[in-house]
Amino acid sequence: MTREPVLEIDDIRVTFDTPDGAVEAVRGVSMRVGQGETVAVVGESGSGKSQVMMSAMGLLASNGQATGSVRYRGQEILNLPTDKLNKIRGAKITMIFQEPMTSLDPLYTIEDQLCEPLMIHGGKSRGKASARVLELLKLVQIPEPERKMKAYPYELSGGQRQRVMIAMALANDPDLLIADEPTTALDVTIQAEILHLLADLQKRLGMSILFITHDLGIVEAFADRVYVMRHGKLEEEGETAQIFNAPVTEYTRMLLDAEPSGTKAAPAQDAQVMLEGHGVKVTFGQPAGFLRKDTQFTAVRGIDVALRQEQTIGIVGESGSGKSTLGRALLQLLPAEGRVVYLGHEIGGLDRKGMRPYRDGLQMVFQDPYGSLSPRMTVSEIITEGLLVHEPGLSSKERAKRAAQALEDVGLEPSMRNRFPHEFSGGQRQRIAIARAVVLRPKVIVLDEPTSALDRSVQKQVIELLRRLQKEHALSYLFISHDLAVVRALSDYVMVMKDGAVVEEGQTEQVFDNPRASYTHELMRAAFDLRGILREKLA
Repeated sequence: MTREPVLEIDDIRVTFDTPDGAVEAVRGVSMRVGQGETVAVVGESGSGKSQVMMSAMGLLASNGQATGSVRYRGQEILNLPTDKLNKIRGAKITMIFQEPMTSLDPLYTIEDQLCEPLMIHGGKSRGKASARVLELLKLVQIPEPERKMKAYPYELSGGQRQRVMIAMALANDPDLLIADEPTTALDVTIQAEILHLLADLQKRLGMSILFITHDLGIVEAFADRVYVMRHGKLEEEGETAQIFNAPVTEYTRMLLDAEPSGTKAAPAQDAQVMLEGHGVKVTFGQPAGFLRKDTQFTAVRGIDVALRQEQTIGIVGESGSGKSTLGRALLQLLPAEGRVVYLGHEIGGLDRKGMRPYRDGLQMVFQDPYGSLSPRMTVSEIITEGLLVHEPGLSSKERAKRAAQALEDVGLEPSMRNRFPHEFSGGQRQRIAIARAVVLRPKVIVLDEPTSALDRSVQKQVIELLRRLQKEHALSYLFISHDLAVVRALSDYVMVMKDGAVVEEGQTEQVFDNPRASYTHELMRAAFDLRGILREKLA
């Protein structure tokens, strides 16, 4: 069935003016989105998929220029004057971005921010706009909407902030919703809820959805048609079933085969225990006092864990389950109760000075390498910073040699050491973060969501890298993630956390194939049967 086109993109080309010359990010791409249709655009980082949409919406960076044709219901909108374009974008075409915390203004309440498009594009008074805000928050199933509309973005969870962004996009009943990686940073259960919400709203409102993502599981469950992009060009397009069951190009086959695979063998039962925690408990806030309310919140509730040499323990659970807090508590990066022992040494409660002799053996890799790498330091300075503290006797030549070796260990050229973080891709930045950790030759590394923001193909490379480094250096990993496919491929033991407590733990195969706790079963289903969940909920 041919649907009436809502958006038509023809031969779009996007060029950026840079100090190194012109960079062609999009090279002659054409797409169509029909009425009530869900179309997915997939590809690795740098493929140009987001730039196609940014040019269509008139949101390119100041050094970018777009040529070609973009038509909304037959009207040319590419390079349309701002005043005329504003009558369409924000009203007829709206967009949800990947990270709601950076898209929402931290200084304004949710009500203020949702009222704005209603007053500007819908011409509503403040009173009518506020009433509509309440309707929208109920529509996207925000709990306690009357209270949450008075809240600030930081007071909401990641899933709730993403629902607010959806509410903002739906404020003026758009024809087309463009969703740019709207679920990448969300847990699998919240991801399933957001996708169900979008599918339900589409069914009720009849709008079209253009979904930009690198998560092929979502595409298979959610999209009618798919466009595959690479290096600024279209590699392949077609019905979702055809793309997944009979891909034409080698690149599409590579993307489909990039799902994490393999298993991790458990270490010997008598392998040395490297790091262990007994009754680890973390509480934030303060108890009630004179003229002070009780603000205490227990994030980790008395957990026991023992990590052996060359073992990888995967810690999974939703946002707020306490998994990252547990990892930081074990490394003494925040105050905690209970015992923590590293190689027979009691380290629980040690201050910064007391921990210094153990820091080189206990390292951490964070989720966002761009946020954890100083933009003012070169890669060489970032990697050798720890050596200056923990091995001050090394000469500058020896430090440079160690940095070069660390870069080679993570698959990067030593010649890259004088570049800055912004000059690397997301996957390369994550490798730099890992190099910074391994240069100190640690025994234990806590990896906190190190692959969640990466494309599947890059994820696969990082998984292989972590496996190789573990084998070569006898490393032990505590792997914190909400991506269960990655956890299954990398871990030999899994702990499932909910509300600060462990609800289930055991060998990876047992937990994944025969979960005992109903919560674990829900997590597994949300991760591996997204299509089934959406089909059931929309029936």
